[in-house]
Amino acid sequence: MSSTLFTSESVTEGHPDKIADQISDAVLDHMLAQDPESRVACETFVTTGLAFVAGEVTTEGYVHLPDIVRGTLQRIGYTNAAFGLDGLTCAVLTALDQQSPDIAMGVDTGGAGDQGMMFGYASDETPQLMPATIQYAHALTRQLAQVRKSGELPWVRPDGKAQVTIEYDGDRPARVHTVVVSTQHDPDIRHDDLVELVCKKVVKPALPAELYDADDCILHINPTGRFVIGGPHGDAGLTGRKIIVDTYGGVGRHGGGAFSGKDATKVDRSAAYAARWAAKNVVAAGLARRCEIQLAYAIGVVEPVSVHVQSFGTGAVPDQKLSKAVAEVFDFRPAAIIEKLGLRKPIFTPTAAYGHFGRTPEMRVPDAGGSEAVQFFSWEETNRVDELKSAVGA
Repeated sequence: MSSTLFTSESVTEGHPDKIADQISDAVLDHMLAQDPESRVACETFVTTGLAFVAGEVTTEGYVHLPDIVRGTLQRIGYTNAAFGLDGLTCAVLTALDQQSPDIAMGVDTGGAGDQGMMFGYASDETPQLMPATIQYAHALTRQLAQVRKSGELPWVRPDGKAQVTIEYDGDRPARVHTVVVSTQHDPDIRHDDLVELVCKKVVKPALPAELYDADDCILHINPTGRFVIGGPHGDAGLTGRKIIVDTYGGVGRHGGGAFSGKDATKVDRSAAYAARWAAKNVVAAGLARRCEIQLAYAIGVVEPVSVHVQSFGTGAVPDQKLSKAVAEVFDFRPAAIIEKLGLRKPIFTPTAAYGHFGRTPEMRVPDAGGSEAVQFFSWEETNRVDELKSAVGA
């Protein structure tokens, strides 16, 4: 079969755009913790010494925004003025206004909060039913954060990126072809030592041994030679600028809407989660090895204007039959998605780094408040497999 290369990237939680995403979702979660009916559209901008939070909200709760911003920055690791942004001392500006009542007219009746199209995707390339390139790129950036936070590599700073290129034999991953890791670092670490330790402590533990061979892989570790100035001091960050990192790493299509800072009445978020949930269940049921689902909505309209299912020739049944089964098993009305996936709970901050998909569903107490455990990453559950099989007569 033909050999091809494909690449996906991930960024660490200390990347400036990801800082902004995490602040926006932390604001959302704290509002939902007090008022589950909160309507939130929150944007964050971060740069040297400054975080600016703006947007439109409607809520019965009260949150002290500077505390949320500072707490998020400190959790990520921005606790040193030498990093260019210090959660203890940075300026915090806010400009939140009330959400438009014109939008509320459509949402209050159960309709979509906006028009647009959203995509969900799943593949049997990995146990998480995610594309291998993005799954392993996230594994690298998670490991980079882990060795920093544990103190194993104390010279690592919060900002960083990783890229994984996989060689495919047909549509099957054959080997890791190229790895790129760029980590922000203290100025006194020697480049040769940095390269050696990142290869040993980050790359090797993060990648599957059956695909990664250090002797048969191109490695680019901090290829510029120096990455001391980083985070918002090196580049400004803004909510919603890492939508491909957030989803499928460029595999499959993207409707263009960002997720973070938006409550679930915004179908940019909730319908994208529902589409992933449905696509993952199709693949988990063995009805296709690859599945992409597109949903589209009109603002204020309850039913989606279209549902499209594609299996790229890997389906066990024709795509038309898959589409009919998906429509029968899943209710894609916005209010139904919110109810089934529990999207009025304060569960969104953990989604804002290392991808919204391919994560492990779990029950735990939200960081934003409350004493009861709630379901996180509910859209990753494969709990509709039997219904889908029954719907296609399998």
